[in-house]
Amino acid sequence: MLTALERAREAADAIRSRTSIEARAVLILGSGLGGYAARVQDATVIPYTELPGFLPSGVEGHAGRLVLGVHRGLPLAIFQGRIHAYEGHSMEDVVHPLRCAWALGARTLVVTNAAGSLHQGLQPGDLMLLRDHINLTGRNPLVGPNDPRMGPRFPDMTEVYTPALRAIAHAAAQDCGLHLEEGVYISVLGPTYETPAEVHMLHRLGGDTVGMSTVPEVIAARHLGMEVLGLSCVTNLGAGLSGEALHHDEVQLVADRVKDGFAALMDGICARLAQRSAP
Repeated sequence: MLTALERAREAADAIRSRTSIEARAVLILGSGLGGYAARVQDATVIPYTELPGFLPSGVEGHAGRLVLGVHRGLPLAIFQGRIHAYEGHSMEDVVHPLRCAWALGARTLVVTNAAGSLHQGLQPGDLMLLRDHINLTGRNPLVGPNDPRMGPRFPDMTEVYTPALRAIAHAAAQDCGLHLEEGVYISVLGPTYETPAEVHMLHRLGGDTVGMSTVPEVIAARHLGMEVLGLSCVTNLGAGLSGEALHHDEVQLVADRVKDGFAALMDGICARLAQRSAP
C-alpha cells in the first residue's frame, strides 16, 4: 500500500505528464463557487476520475475537475469542488488533492466554502475571511503514522490562517469596493444541517459560520508548511435564525448572486499573490 506521500507524488507525476504549469498556489472552490475556474484562459482541465487516488465528488455544485493555468500572473492549480467526509470517504482521501498540489510545488492554499451564518451579523451573500476555526468533526487528517518528510508529528496551529494573506485579501476587497468580515469557521461532519439548538450552541462557542468542509484541507496544509487563506461565502442563516427550512438549492442561488464580487475579489488576491511570490 502506498504512503500518503507516495500517493501525492504519483498523482503529481500524472499531472506533470499533461501540463507544463508549475503551480505556486492552489485554490479550492467550494459549493456553488466553481464557476470562477472558467476565468483561467488556455487551461488544462483534468477530471478527478483521471487522476490516481482522486475520487469523484458526489455533491451538487462540485464539478470534480482540476484546472491548471496562469491567472493574473499566478500559476494556479484550481480544484473545482472537493469530496467530503460525510460522503463516506476517509480523511486521507479528503486531503489527497491538497497534498498532490503541494507535491506539484504549491506553497499557498486559498480555500473557499459555502457556509451557514451563526448570527444575524452575517447575512446570505456576505463574504467572511477565516481568522480561525474550530474542528468539531471528531476527525483529523493527521491521525496515523507521521511522515516527517511532510511535516512534524505535532504541528502548531497558533496562526492557522496567515495574517499577511488576510491583509492581501482586505486590500483586494477595498480595491473592488467589497466589505470583508473576519470570523471563526466551525467545521462539523454533516450531512444534516444543524438544529436551532446546535446553531445557538455553536455561536456561544465562538463561531461565526458553520460548514462541512475546509478544516481537513487546512490542517493538512499547515502540516505541510503551507500558508493558508480561507474564505466563507455565507449562503444561509442557520436553523432558527430565519424561521425558514434549509435546503441545498440556496447555495447555488446565493453563489450566483455574489459571483461577480467573488470573482473580482479573487482576481485581486491572485494578482497580489503573483507579485508577492515573483522571483
